[in-house]
Amino acid sequence: MTIHREGYVTIALATVFCAGVETGAYYLYQFNGWTWLLAFLSLANLVFYYLIVQFFRIPSRKYSFEPNDILCPADGKVVVIEEVEETEFIKGRCRQISVFMSPLNVHANYFPISGEVKYMQYHPGLFLVAWHPKSSTDNERTTLVVEHSSGQHVLVRQVAGALARRICYYAKSGQKATSGEEFGFIKFGSRVDIYVPLDAQINVKLGDVVQAKITKLGELTQKA
Repeated sequence: MTIHREGYVTIALATVFCAGVETGAYYLYQFNGWTWLLAFLSLANLVFYYLIVQFFRIPSRKYSFEPNDILCPADGKVVVIEEVEETEFIKGRCRQISVFMSPLNVHANYFPISGEVKYMQYHPGLFLVAWHPKSSTDNERTTLVVEHSSGQHVLVRQVAGALARRICYYAKSGQKATSGEEFGFIKFGSRVDIYVPLDAQINVKLGDVVQAKITKLGELTQKA
């Protein structure tokens, strides 16, 4: 396991904050003998620091895939599987799979297929709760489209939630995308929407707990 680079500053600030709280609690104990307060603040400090560090963890994962496999780009829970009209890039009917990421999940995001990045766009917006129906269109978000070698497109949308106030994205239009390689990170609770062709095979169902790079969401139909 490693710590994501997006967490370095946050963890440093959390370290300073926790050290200050611990120092203050110790002085209160020295002057007032409040053992209960020292114990409470020390435990709260430990839990807070653990949650911050674990949020930015990047576990080591071994994965394998076939050329047409659609890998899950995020950890979390499948909350939406439905046919929708995608209007930003696909401009037509497709299948949407949404993964809700709680603050306890790993928050790095990965390419679901290999190919070429055909479109990458950041959109400022609101911070509705990530499961709100309009979060995919009204919240701060990014839209990434990868064109598979078959000519099919898979669109991935990072969506900020009520707690997430920063979406990090590293992909650029025209670059090569490799399935399982990182393309972004979302700080704190959020959601990732994946849009696949209607004829793609779907391997997950509502309520499934999924893992990035390990869970196979589905498979693109082999084109002649």
